Amino acid sequence: MKTRALPRLVAAAATLALALSLSACGDGDGGGSSDDGKIHVLVYGDASNKVEKKIVDTFNKTSDVKVVLDTIPGADYQQKLQTIINTPQAPDVFFNWGGGSIQPFVKADLLMPLDDFIKDNPDLENKFLPSVFNSAVVDGKPYGVPMRGTQPVLLFHNKNVLDKAGVQPPRTWDELIDAVKKLKAEGVTPIALGGGDRWPTQMWFQYLYDRVAGPGLFQKALEGDKEAWNSADSKKALGMLRELVDAGAFGKNYDSVKYTNGASPALLASGKAGFELMGSWYYAQQQEDAADFAKEGLGYTAFPTVEGGKGDPGNVAGNTNNFYSVLKKTKHPEAVAEFLKLMYSDEFVKAQMAIGNLPTTTNTKKFLDTAASPEYSRFQYELVAKAPSFQLSWDQAYPPSAITSIHQAIQQFTNGQIDEDGFIKAMQALPTE
Repeated sequence: MKTRALPRLVAAAATLALALSLSACGDGDGGGSSDDGKIHVLVYGDASNKVEKKIVDTFNKTSDVKVVLDTIPGADYQQKLQTIINTPQAPDVFFNWGGGSIQPFVKADLLMPLDDFIKDNPDLENKFLPSVFNSAVVDGKPYGVPMRGTQPVLLFHNKNVLDKAGVQPPRTWDELIDAVKKLKAEGVTPIALGGGDRWPTQMWFQYLYDRVAGPGLFQKALEGDKEAWNSADSKKALGMLRELVDAGAFGKNYDSVKYTNGASPALLASGKAGFELMGSWYYAQQQEDAADFAKEGLGYTAFPTVEGGKGDPGNVAGNTNNFYSVLKKTKHPEAVAEFLKLMYSDEFVKAQMAIGNLPTTTNTKKFLDTAASPEYSRFQYELVAKAPSFQLSWDQAYPPSAITSIHQAIQQFTNGQIDEDGFIKAMQALPTE
């Protein structure tokens, strides 16, 4: 369903407003949650709220300090959060995407490090998959507890289109290039791409960079090492991306095709394309838009390996999860700590899986058979559980002020407006704080 991607899209749409709203932050008394004797938990308003309401009801049955669930419609969430985060109306706990989405709040000293919570209750860390939990670690300190489901990026395919072209799901990059040539010869677009949205193109960059260089290159760049973008591994990845584009992998009109209006998924479902690289919500979208195809013709696999690459073949990229972070000035830290314990409860896991989310708790595995598509859920879970590294999407790992520049550089390199040097210079110019 299209709404599955919205949390990821809204995160990517945050702009200068965040920097402006935080520029007035200081050490004064303006920030902090209101003191009405309750815990206010702010969440992104969408269909997943039914689980959050259920968990709040469970907590309130036994807690003297009650939780109030506040929601903001998805399209307005980021902007409104930014305007209240340093005011008396700020929540005690709020929904976010980890990584760059909370970095400015950490820098402004608005968030509570969760070290003490974890010291008192190690399960707040141990009950979650490490590759996911670490996405909300900033400057070595944990600032978030996973609270929804993971969204790894997978390579989807049309089984019938691949069979007709004599193509198998590619395990290596060379096999992918070979598949592109065979599919092109069959007269279909080898890989559907919603280039008009720009962030789908980014998925190819972040995965290939990881396969070629491992997670270290991007982490160095994120920490301010601008030379990381000018490294031999960076140039190798860009060369491979150029090879893919020049081979006609995405066709000629990808910049005018969008994922958000259903156009690129329709190419795959209708047999006009062989592959599409997309987040795990793609399966649910195809179920809604093309149910017969989703049931019989939709296949999926991990991103191909790169021979000689430094990245572990088991690494994944995408959106690790959503997180709850805690305002530093909450007046009910003990109650908040108790509330966060429910994020790894059996009740939480079963409720999330009932609506199609895949939690990243260590007890998720025993409930996989209850999922809407057990085989698909099991594939995702094993992929994430075994991943040595889970690379957060570039436009979420970087602070919001960098998002537009990232997307622009990726689009311009892909369509040939800038060369390797131009892309490198654009990425070196990104703000890291």
